[in-house]
Amino acid sequence: MPMHYLRALTSPQRTDISNRRLGRSLAFVAGAVNAGGFFAVGQYTSHMSGIVSALADNAALGEVRLLAAGLVSLLAFLSGAAVSAILINWGRRRGAHSQYALPLIVEAALLLCFGLMGARLDASGQISAIVALLCFVMGLQNAIVTKVSRAEIRTTHVTGLVTDIGIELGKLFFWNSSASADKVMADRGKLRLLGSLLAMFLLGGLAGAFGFKYLGFIVTVPLALALLSLAIIPVFDDLHARGRNTP
Repeated sequence: MPMHYLRALTSPQRTDISNRRLGRSLAFVAGAVNAGGFFAVGQYTSHMSGIVSALADNAALGEVRLLAAGLVSLLAFLSGAAVSAILINWGRRRGAHSQYALPLIVEAALLLCFGLMGARLDASGQISAIVALLCFVMGLQNAIVTKVSRAEIRTTHVTGLVTDIGIELGKLFFWNSSASADKVMADRGKLRLLGSLLAMFLLGGLAGAFGFKYLGFIVTVPLALALLSLAIIPVFDDLHARGRNTP
């Protein structure tokens, strides 16, 4: 990819185009991690609605171990989002080119560790540690694109996407009478964006599911390298700027 294309994806100067491109890329990664993670540990790791519901069920059933595991997953996702916000605001205070790239580099590093060490953790029965790691990664990523797009784009879950697609389709097929002064109009640009995010999540899910099925944990290594490629140019820009300012 051209340097200027990669630089724009995580640059502090945001545009609708760069937000959408980043959102689609991260939706693919989220789909791959979420679906592939299910093959690895038998649990989806971005679905906090399901995890919170399971917390209530396990509390009612007296399943203390499962309740504790659910709480760890929830706290891991929450912690990932918090760490993402801390890194972004830390970079913003310092005027860093990499303020949005820093959380992606952390995510890439964690996915790389997961790819290289996941099989060992799985063999030793450390399923809760794997789930917590993936939930942290999903929280980290969701906060990145939420901050970048000012909460207009989500990438780690599709409930909101499907709801918004349904709303826009309802507007699109609504019959406006010729005498109606207040016409109902669909936002076709928003509909295309939502559809593309849903499609990328699905494609990522297929890639992750088939990858884990046939290749195992190592399939997350290409995902980590892809994230690194999205984030590395602004980091080099910061290093270059620091080098110029050093006497």
